[in-house]
Amino acid sequence: MQDTRSGILLAVIGFATLSVGDAVLKSMAGDWPVTAVAALRFTIGAIALSALLGLSEGKAGFRPNKPWLQVARGLCLAGASLAFFSAIFVMPLAETMAITFLSPVLTAVLSGPLLGEKVNRAVWAACIAALVGVTFILRPNLAEIGWLAILPLISAVFFSLMIIANRASAGTGSALAMQAYMAVIAAPILIMATIAGEYSAIDELSISWPQFDVVLRCAFVALTATTAHWLVYLGTMRAGASQVAPASYIQMLVATILGWWFFGDVPDVITLIGACIIIGAGIFLWHQSTGDKEMA
Repeated sequence: MQDTRSGILLAVIGFATLSVGDAVLKSMAGDWPVTAVAALRFTIGAIALSALLGLSEGKAGFRPNKPWLQVARGLCLAGASLAFFSAIFVMPLAETMAITFLSPVLTAVLSGPLLGEKVNRAVWAACIAALVGVTFILRPNLAEIGWLAILPLISAVFFSLMIIANRASAGTGSALAMQAYMAVIAAPILIMATIAGEYSAIDELSISWPQFDVVLRCAFVALTATTAHWLVYLGTMRAGASQVAPASYIQMLVATILGWWFFGDVPDVITLIGACIIIGAGIFLWHQSTGDKEMA
């Protein structure tokens, strides 16, 4: 019982820490191109994780099983991160976070064609409900910023594909190695995206030498994200995945508070209703999955 409580507490702290990092990311909007911010954040993370992996596992740690699957994981991480970073640069933090919570539902739906898992009626019902919630949240943002408002949805799709790839690669390496592989692959992809942005005709993607505080904030985000994922991992090991899963929704609460406190973003009633629908669909799926496991 004590392990379960401490595990849930570690996961809650981890998920809350992720939202703190997201708020710091949002503070860099307009200071440096989003592609460069993403590239620097993951380059720092890749270097740090590689160093830890080398100290922990030596050369053997850098020989991944199923290398193409690791490439797919890194590509999905790069896509999800770039879309998410872009979204929080132009949208309120809480609304961006709420839409990305669609990913557990998308994962359940996509696991059918991609992993051969059975997709029952409950999953489809949750998917439809979550999409209704997304339309509630997108309503004002589409009118205000146009199609950029679908960036969180793109991020959720990439994140769901990454989770599915994670399932497919389960047992092929340590938790540290799996984190390092993704960061090492995502970093050069994001660097190439940064270079492409520089040669594009988009002024917002033109690179300049960053202010030192931008570099510090990128390093802070890399540190907090790595720490947060490690805390969630420790929490999962102590309490179990089914106990930890609902703790992820603390991100929405923390994101709402930080968005209001630092950026003056206050979600309207319809947005909150949409967020509740999406989160409710995710909790419903979690309840269904834990119920099925208990019956099995």
